[in-house]
Amino acid sequence: MRTDRGMSPFRAGLLAIIVVAIASYFAFTRTNPFSHPYHFTAYFKNANNLKPNSAVRIAGVEVGKVKAVTPADPKTGNAKVEMEIQDKGLPLHKDAQVKVRPRIFLEGNMFVDIQPGSPESPTLKSGGSIPASQTAAPVQFEQVLRVLQRDTRSDLQTLLKEFAKGLDGGGAQAFNRSIKFWKPAYQYSSLANDATLGQQPHDLSKLVRAQGKVFGSLSADEKSLGDLVTNLNTTFAAFASRDQSLRAAIPALDNVIKVGSPALASLNDSLPSLRQFARDALPATKSSLPTIEQSMPFVTQARALVSKPELRGLVADLRPTIPALAKLNANTVPFLQQSRALSACTSNLLVPFANKPIPDPVFNIPNSTFLHDSNHGFVGLAGESRINDANTPMFHVQQGAGPFSVVQTSADLGKLVSFGGMDFKPEGTMPAKPDHRPVFRPGIPCEKQEVADLEAPRGAPESIANPNPVETAADKLREAAAQADLTKMLDTLKSGGGDPLGTVNNNLNQLGMQAADQVLGTPMEAAPVQQLGDKAQVPLDQVPVSLRKKLGK
Repeated sequence: MRTDRGMSPFRAGLLAIIVVAIASYFAFTRTNPFSHPYHFTAYFKNANNLKPNSAVRIAGVEVGKVKAVTPADPKTGNAKVEMEIQDKGLPLHKDAQVKVRPRIFLEGNMFVDIQPGSPESPTLKSGGSIPASQTAAPVQFEQVLRVLQRDTRSDLQTLLKEFAKGLDGGGAQAFNRSIKFWKPAYQYSSLANDATLGQQPHDLSKLVRAQGKVFGSLSADEKSLGDLVTNLNTTFAAFASRDQSLRAAIPALDNVIKVGSPALASLNDSLPSLRQFARDALPATKSSLPTIEQSMPFVTQARALVSKPELRGLVADLRPTIPALAKLNANTVPFLQQSRALSACTSNLLVPFANKPIPDPVFNIPNSTFLHDSNHGFVGLAGESRINDANTPMFHVQQGAGPFSVVQTSADLGKLVSFGGMDFKPEGTMPAKPDHRPVFRPGIPCEKQEVADLEAPRGAPESIANPNPVETAADKLREAAAQADLTKMLDTLKSGGGDPLGTVNNNLNQLGMQAADQVLGTPMEAAPVQQLGDKAQVPLDQVPVSLRKKLGK
């Protein structure tokens, strides 16, 4: 029988060589066959001599390496760069920015600089890709020379010449004088730049992403972008053709800046309230969406009302009325002119006059204005119905009483006329009688007239018939009798017996009727009998005997 002596020395040596070779490979290449590294692809318009195994860094820390650099599209010349990232460089987001940067002189070659992106952006999974719109490559010197073509160099020379002209003739001195204004300009610019960062985290990154979308949309349509550049060139050429006018307009900018600075300050002061209004209006704006959705059926129906068939019918109906409306519009011009004059007169003259305080140094009544005091007269007008009766249209006026009888010279009769008795001696009159009538200016519009001056001067008192009255015995008797009658009336009112006020009213009525009969020459009761005959509702005992005989009663 044969016995198994184990592995031969040759096989053992061969196996050892293989194991050592594999271990050496993994040791020198640092490759882990059991790991699954994170890798992604980025597309560049220009790889700029980027090589495999070039470093990939985040904030200066190496987190990976370039695995391969291959052409992505031969037509566009874009490059496809595959990269592998270690765990310490994760996570990457879909809005990550990738740039190819040159190393320092001693390092040589290029490296890839990655900005991981904003946290609110979705995470880029392993095997994902970053488009060329989010990548960038450094500008090489030959690219700068390639841009400086003959027409570009000519434009640059023109720019430098014009800049030299601007500095010549006092321009440089003016530039030096403007240096003292740089400090507030830089200060306000720093505030403006700080405001562009936003109030919440990542406001600026959101703005940059939104602008990236706008610029991406612009770059997507190269023809429209080219047309835009062409139109801008045409516009600037038109400005260049008006260089003399522009040169004359530049000095006027000084006044514009002087006027604009206060306006901008006012605008700056209004921004906090505007910001608060925007915050308050935001909930209403958000809640308006359901309202808009509910109004869409109405909008659909309203759209049909402005369709061509409907508008033609409306035009046919309105055509006969348009001439009449035009005539009415022309005729309303004079009315509107008079209305404007009335409104202007009310605003400029009547309202200020009504609200103007009435100076009264004697009584010093508070809130004494024409608007306030004139309402008191309506109370007296409303009381006219209570100071007459059905028997006579004459008003029952209470005569003032007192020992001082005021007299005045009548301008019509040329004699002294007594018109009242007063309890106290008058000290003066206000306002004093003017020496002449106020100036009448019919040629000046009401709105341009002066507001009435209520500063009334104080004049001398009116004449008194008996300036120093002496109480006589007859006056004392009349005063005692009046006092007794007053006491009797008060006692009667307190006891509830009789109607002394009614008796007084009847006596006053009788006196009034007698005075009216003397003035008219015919009794008051005879007038309705003469006019209406038997239909007159007058007691026969009040009709004169001669009239009753004439009527056969």
